[in-house]
Amino acid sequence: MRCPPQPRAGTVGRVTVPSIDEALVAGLIADQFPQWARLPVVAASPQGWDNRTFRLGDALGVRLPSAPGYAHQVAQEHRWLPLLASRLPVPVPRPLGLGRPGRGYPFAWSVNAWLDGEVLSRSDAVDRVVVARELAQFLVALRGVAADDGPPAGPRTFYRGADLAVYADQARAAIAVLGAAGHDPVALRAVLDRALVSRWEGGPVWFHGDVAPDNLLVAGGHLAGVLDFGCSGVGDPACDLVIAWTALDAASRRVFRDAVGLDDATWDRARGWAVWKAAITLADPTSGRDRVREQRRALREILADSPQMRSLTAS
Repeated sequence: MRCPPQPRAGTVGRVTVPSIDEALVAGLIADQFPQWARLPVVAASPQGWDNRTFRLGDALGVRLPSAPGYAHQVAQEHRWLPLLASRLPVPVPRPLGLGRPGRGYPFAWSVNAWLDGEVLSRSDAVDRVVVARELAQFLVALRGVAADDGPPAGPRTFYRGADLAVYADQARAAIAVLGAAGHDPVALRAVLDRALVSRWEGGPVWFHGDVAPDNLLVAGGHLAGVLDFGCSGVGDPACDLVIAWTALDAASRRVFRDAVGLDDATWDRARGWAVWKAAITLADPTSGRDRVREQRRALREILADSPQMRSLTAS
C-alpha cells in the first residue's frame, strides 16, 4: 500500500526535482561522504514510489525522496528507526548517514545499512504461512513499542493510522468506476461502509503504514527484513493488515489473523483500507500492470473473506 503519488521529477510548485539516477547519487556521495566515494552505485529493483533506492557497494543503500511530499520522511526515519530496530524481531533499515541537498537535488536523503533478501512480491516459492506468522510477530512487537512522542497519524503519514473517512469520497468514486467496468459495486461499498462505522478504541500504537509485498524481504524461507518506514506513526494499526489480501491466501491469512491478535472491528477497518487501495489503483488508467494484477487479486480475496460473503456461504 503505497503512500499517495506525487510528481517525481520536474518542477513541483517552486521546487525543481531533477532526475534521480546513479550519476546524481555518485556525485552526492563523493561530495558529502568521501569515505564511500569509490563504491559502485547501482539502482535497486524494484523501485519504490516515495523514494528512489540505490545500492552503494555491498553493504550500503541510498534513499532519496522522489517528491516534496515525501521529504519529511528522511528525518523521521533517522529519528525513530534506531529505537524501533532495537525492539523488533526482524531487521529494519539502520541509518548510517544523513545527506544534505546538493547538485540540484533539493531534499535531505539517507545512507542506510543494506538488508539482503528478495522482496516478497518476487518470491513465489516461499511458504506464505511461515511469512504470515513471522510478519504477525513483527507487528505485535511493533505495537508493543512505547508510543510516547511517536509521530501522530495524520497528513504526514498520509492518514495511515487515522480515520479512513478521509478517503471515503475518493473510494466511493473509484468504486463507481469499477462498477461500470464490471466489478460488484454493491459488495465493495458494503465492505467500505462497514469499515467507516468502526473506530479504534485503544490508545495510539505504532504502525508501519506501508506493509506491502515490495517492502518485505525474505531469505532462506523466512521474513528477513521490513523496509520503508516513511508512513509510520502512532495511531490505529488497521492499515498494517492490508497485506492479508495483497499477499496472503486463505490458509496463511488465518495464521496471520490468529497471530496478530486484533479484534474483528480492526479487521473490518483493514478491509476498508484494502478496498480503497484496490479501487483507486484499478480505477486509475495509469496504474502499472503489476499493480493492477496485485489489486485485482486483492479484491477477489477481500470479497471472499468479507463477513457478508461468509454468511452467505454458510447459509
